[in-house]
Amino acid sequence: MTDKPLLSVRGLTIDIPVASGTLHAVRGIDFELMKGETLCIVGESGSGKSLTSLALMGLLGGRISRRASRADFDGTDLIAASNRQMRRLRGARMAMIFQEPMTSLNPAYTIGDQLIEALLLHKKVGRAAARDRAVALLEKVGITSAASRLGQYPHQLSGGLRQRVMIAMALMCEPDLLIADEPTTALDVTIQAQILRLLVDLQREMNMAMILITHDLGVVARIADKVAVMYAGELVETGPAADIFNAPTHPYTRGLINCIPVPGKTARGAKLGTIPGIVPSLVGEVTGCPFRTRCSEAVPACRGEIPVRTRHAGRQRILCVHEDGQRAASEVPA
Repeated sequence: MTDKPLLSVRGLTIDIPVASGTLHAVRGIDFELMKGETLCIVGESGSGKSLTSLALMGLLGGRISRRASRADFDGTDLIAASNRQMRRLRGARMAMIFQEPMTSLNPAYTIGDQLIEALLLHKKVGRAAARDRAVALLEKVGITSAASRLGQYPHQLSGGLRQRVMIAMALMCEPDLLIADEPTTALDVTIQAQILRLLVDLQREMNMAMILITHDLGVVARIADKVAVMYAGELVETGPAADIFNAPTHPYTRGLINCIPVPGKTARGAKLGTIPGIVPSLVGEVTGCPFRTRCSEAVPACRGEIPVRTRHAGRQRILCVHEDGQRAASEVPA
């Protein structure tokens, strides 16, 4: 890996106009990703994870506003880039696997047509060479009788096969960055494990950077180099996966980890941890820590500006008023 990040994001903000005002869906998030690294973005549904990925790919709706002080992909400003520049990047150097392959694949076109389209668009290859590449990638992602699959339509494949087709489609042009938005959500547990193992193997083989969006911390613990914990549009804790799992600091991060059963430690039948309350509305002015209404460590200072704390020589960043994510002993009521 080089010293220069492949992707560098600073202050990414996404606003959505709604009937009652403006929904501040993503609020000033920062992260970096090196070539070959895996960044996992985790958090509850509605925290802004998918919108972040769509903003990077330039796939937000026309009424949705995105801005950033920096959104650099290997020298290209993703915010200032024209539609033509983004079309050259998407599918070629940046690719995305969406949550639900049945709604992402076009039901009116065969698998083969959809696979080779991006390669014909971005690379100077003939149709026969593109077809051979499609067959090779289908075989690589574990689809048997790959050549015969090219003539099939999406509805003729199972959910697991459609997801494998989506992965093959994303890899047709050997992208530098792969964004996987909860790629195993609609699959059964056995297929989920196969798809994740496949993604990790292909990433290592092609030396891609990968952003995996998920709410499954068990998955994150197995494959992430870096973790970004997202809550109510903010990254409340970011850092190396080992640091965050060994010493989770933000109360929300600790709450998520406490919800996971630990083999050999969690007794059979024991109650798992929970996070009380609901995610607050992000419509209108948002001040203070959005997690304070659900946080057992909340203090009056949580209503004001929240500082960014750092640990491990700046590798781990925490958005919290408490130095170590917990109240000092003198602040805890008797």
